[in-house]
Amino acid sequence: LNPYHSHRFLMHPVAAAGLAAFFHACLDLKNTVLGSRHYLLYLLATAMYPRMLLTLNSDLKPLRVPVRVGQAVDTVGQAGRPKTITGFQTHTTPVLIGYGERAELATDEYLALSPVLEGFVILKPNPDFVK
Repeated sequence: LNPYHSHRFLMHPVAAAGLAAFFHACLDLKNTVLGSRHYLLYLLATAMYPRMLLTLNSDLKPLRVPVRVGQAVDTVGQAGRPKTITGFQTHTTPVLIGYGERAELATDEYLALSPVLEGFVILKPNPDFVK
């Protein structure tokens, strides 16, 4: 349950409202959620979002690409192209990403059209890649 997405950079207002409404209903837990209004648990569904990475080509067909998944590192203000993850493991997409983790492409064979590798990401071949 997390109202944030895009590497905890943006907050989804519907997810935050669902969590706030559920916590407000929990003020009288015995008569609401544990009583006859058990359907208020569905308020939590607005904040549920599986953190995954699925890569697609330009024709929207699944593309199996090696990615590194590891603990996210804050790289604000660092010169050059610093690594954004540490303690990584290499997997092939599709992968599930845990809380506090981030993914990056393991090879330069493809370029991502999105700066955030989370959810569905479209990849295009890198014209500068040499095998």
